[in-house]
Amino acid sequence: MPDRRSPPVAAPEKKPRDLQLADNRKALFDYSIEDRFEAGIALTGTEIKSMRAGHVNLRDGYAHIEKGQAWLRNVHIAPWTHAAHDNHEPLRPRKLLLHKNEIGQLAGAVSQKGYTLVPLRMYTKGGRAKVEIGLARGKKRYEKRQVIKEREAAREMQAATRRRI
Repeated sequence: MPDRRSPPVAAPEKKPRDLQLADNRKALFDYSIEDRFEAGIALTGTEIKSMRAGHVNLRDGYAHIEKGQAWLRNVHIAPWTHAAHDNHEPLRPRKLLLHKNEIGQLAGAVSQKGYTLVPLRMYTKGGRAKVEIGLARGKKRYEKRQVIKEREAAREMQAATRRRI
C-alpha cells in the first residue's frame, strides 16, 4: 500500500495516434521525387471522417500554385456514408496549408519545365490531417523499364538464396 504522504502519480498523457491514411505508390514509379514537403489540408468534417476510415485515392492527384496559394486537385475522398444532406464533393479542390516561403519555393521550382507537384501520402500527425507533397520530375519510359528489371532481378536473387538455405 502506498504511503499516504506520497504525491499522486499523474496518468500518462495520451498521445493522438499518427496514422498513415493513403499512399501513392504509383507516383513513386512514374516520377523521380527530388524534394518532399509536409502540408496541412483544409478539410470539412465529413472529409476528415471519410479520410480516417481510409476512403482516399491519391492516384490521379496533383498540386498547383494559384494566386499565391497551394491547391490539391483530383484527390478523391469518398462521401461519408453516415452523412445525410450536407456531404462533401468527392473531387473538390482542397487548400494546402504551407508557409509563404515554401509556396514561393515550390512555385519557382514548378515554373521550370518538367517539374510537377504530386501527393505522395496522406496521414494524421497529432490529430491533424497532413499530406506529403513531392516535387517531382516525370520518368521516361526507359527509366520505368529499368526499375522493373531491377525489381525482378532482386526478386530472383532473393528466391535463389531462399532455395539454397
